Amino acid sequence: MYLSLQEQPIKKVHLGKARFTLDLSDGSERGEYVNQDYILNKLGRPHRGINLMFCYYPLDKSWPKRARNAFSEQVIEFQWDYPYDDYFPYTGGLEGDRTGEPFQMMRDIRKHGQEVILTMTIDPNISDEQLRAIGEDLKPFGRMQLRINHEATGNWFSFTKRAETQKIADFFCHACNIIKEIAPQIDIIICIGGIEDPEPLRGFPLCTSESPMVMEEIFKETLHSADIWSVDKYMALHWGWPCDVADKTTNQYKRCNVSRNYELTYLSYKRFKLLNDGIAKPMVMSEFNADGDVVGPYDQIDMMKEFFALREQDTEDWLTAITFYQFRDRGRLGLEIEDPNNPSVGIEQPILKEYKKLLNSPLCLPEISEAAVSEADKAVSPLCLRWGSFEDATGTQVTLTLAKTPVFLELYFDEEGAKDNLMIQCNERWFYKAPGVSFVDLMPLYFDYKNSGNTLGNDQRNLTLTFFAPPENGENVDDGHSDWMLNYYKTLPSLPKLRVEYEPVLPITTGKEDGMNDLGAV
Repeated sequence: MYLSLQEQPIKKVHLGKARFTLDLSDGSERGEYVNQDYILNKLGRPHRGINLMFCYYPLDKSWPKRARNAFSEQVIEFQWDYPYDDYFPYTGGLEGDRTGEPFQMMRDIRKHGQEVILTMTIDPNISDEQLRAIGEDLKPFGRMQLRINHEATGNWFSFTKRAETQKIADFFCHACNIIKEIAPQIDIIICIGGIEDPEPLRGFPLCTSESPMVMEEIFKETLHSADIWSVDKYMALHWGWPCDVADKTTNQYKRCNVSRNYELTYLSYKRFKLLNDGIAKPMVMSEFNADGDVVGPYDQIDMMKEFFALREQDTEDWLTAITFYQFRDRGRLGLEIEDPNNPSVGIEQPILKEYKKLLNSPLCLPEISEAAVSEADKAVSPLCLRWGSFEDATGTQVTLTLAKTPVFLELYFDEEGAKDNLMIQCNERWFYKAPGVSFVDLMPLYFDYKNSGNTLGNDQRNLTLTFFAPPENGENVDDGHSDWMLNYYKTLPSLPKLRVEYEPVLPITTGKEDGMNDLGAV
């Protein structure tokens, strides 16, 4: 049976912010990039943002080779001993092009309805022309976040060895001004140490709300320049990876008290606000996890759940987002571990199922509400969609009632509709349709319910289909709209047909009367 969704009642809806945003890091010095189709099918819904880790050292002779390849003969005793950071090389900028790896990843992220969060370590000695080129590179990628020279109060990244600390802080402010002049839609993140306890085991007192942040006088101005404030506070971390094993004979790892970790993040936010003349900005944790190398797979789950319980109970909405680090990891900082036999294969860890529950919890789910329609809007087709981000988009929605749980539930697009790039929400489950694809199987919605142990009641016979249209190649288009850097507009030619079947095409029967065997086959 085929139903034309075009003939069903259609309404406009708005996709808005979650109470708390859970973003995801994908690839780093510890793991390769995993495509967004795989992640979506594994987790069931998109994230607000996907974080990428890149570096930009164009003044080096070996650039743009990745550090591990450029210096493969160098013996390292610490991950950051290379002459420059072992992240993916950023191949854009003044000397590069926009067809390379970082741009392919960014397009993949945005086609799947997510913001790019680009973490980039940058040589603080590059020119203004090189900074302007980065702004031009990123201009078409809509709303995104750029984290420049993160963990800047540390001493491990290469940029901290190439300039005095004051120059690193000044460079951040200068880069903000230049890049935002060209690409004002970008939110730039400052990631510094914040308030950190000294070594309590040696008798130092714990920090309080009156304690200064790390390198406070040097980095104070960066808080004014940035759009977003951040700290990286792992609840457990093996920083000696991969050069040693975390065991009782080594000491390059730590485990923190979860509630104290949460409290220190809050104290950092309060101090940042004080230093910013009492004006608050969004506060995030750009890298978050408890390293399974240190705490094992089950404490890792418990620590994550404890942190989220603290956030759930917090009545003050001061922490707006965290980025879980990361999806697939060569160590134990991932929802999956990279198979050492084949880096394209991930081995699911116990934390993945718990993470998926949090991702789909009321705390982290985006809000979908009926869109306000003005008199002027009424003359516009309900199939005219707007994509800003996973926190601000306009879609079109159809609701219908099924007779019972289906055996087949499929969408079919005509020739014109097949050209569109779509994110489709079917009840709680999200699906992606790439340009050129004319068929989407919606049955995984029911598999998810079955695997979770839920029974399908009448509420699951009510089917709500919502269609959103992110940029088809991942980039916004200068199409004449004054807000083209913020929003992408698309009018769908039509809605697809829905195939619903409640029985198998060929059900099992005895079939003896017509020569068939017990399996229904001749």
